[in-house]
Amino acid sequence: MEGVSYQRFPKIKIREVKDDYAKFELRETDASMANALRRVMIAEVPTVAIDLVEIEVNSSVLNDEFIAHRLGLIPLTSERAMSMRFSRDCDACDGDGQCEFCSVEFHLRAKCMTDETLDVTSKDLISSDHTVVPVDFSDSSGYDSADKKGIIIVKLRRGQELRLRAIARKGIGKDHAKWSPAATVTFMYEPEIHINEDLMESLTLEEKTSWVESSPTKVFDIDASSQQVCFYFPQLLLHFFAPSFWAIMIAQESRSYGEAGLVEIYAKEDSFIFTVESTGAIKASQLVLNAIDVLKQKLDAVRLSEDTVEADDQFGELGAHMRGG
Repeated sequence: MEGVSYQRFPKIKIREVKDDYAKFELRETDASMANALRRVMIAEVPTVAIDLVEIEVNSSVLNDEFIAHRLGLIPLTSERAMSMRFSRDCDACDGDGQCEFCSVEFHLRAKCMTDETLDVTSKDLISSDHTVVPVDFSDSSGYDSADKKGIIIVKLRRGQELRLRAIARKGIGKDHAKWSPAATVTFMYEPEIHINEDLMESLTLEEKTSWVESSPTKVFDIDASSQQVCFYFPQLLLHFFAPSFWAIMIAQESRSYGEAGLVEIYAKEDSFIFTVESTGAIKASQLVLNAIDVLKQKLDAVRLSEDTVEADDQFGELGAHMRGG
């Protein structure tokens, strides 16, 4: 029907949350919204990363450009990135990108005075803002405290020295990968499993047992009282392989018994399983929340008013088309 729209109200169910990892279900929406959320998490959630390096002294084996590149890829804690200004839009410093509202200053001074190799790491960076510092991976590293030295920038031998000043600024992954807060973001359709009870009844108990045990993980079981095949824990499917893999595996196993279609797996087109891994710049849960905020801002920017013609002035033919004009 012309002019009719169907509004959806997506729901999220959290399945697992850690500082750098999150797994959740996104329901009652379509693939376009799921993919939009994935792309925003990867490329449009802002973080803080080193963007300018002024090297005073460098007598190490690495050239200035190499060190500057390594510094840019060090993840920095970016909880306040959403409230910071982009340097290009900062009126406090006229876009220079070197004020407290749009940047954070770092200093590094290291010199090797012994015959032992000196590791210069991210922990040697001194920040002007205690809320923006190199990410500390020691809590999840599993190594002894003696090995918790941060990310290595360069190694120095006796007499070698490195002194520099660095400016970290707000940015997004679309501009450069160093600003991306996501190590990986993936989603898959949630599988829906149907057991053909009539075909299953045609199998003997021994064949049912063999069929159940053929699964790489314990997804199905046999009820002790009714001797019927039932779900042991169908959600295990979501932790390993996509529905297409299981469909192929189960179909092959079913054909070995001469009964195709014992179990069928379909992809729910309005339900998705997301896996999010953060670089540590922000927590994985905060990454999801920030991505939703950014996506809402982008939608607000293109939402067209139905009772004014301002959209036509701003968007031209596109505005008129979307309003039905």
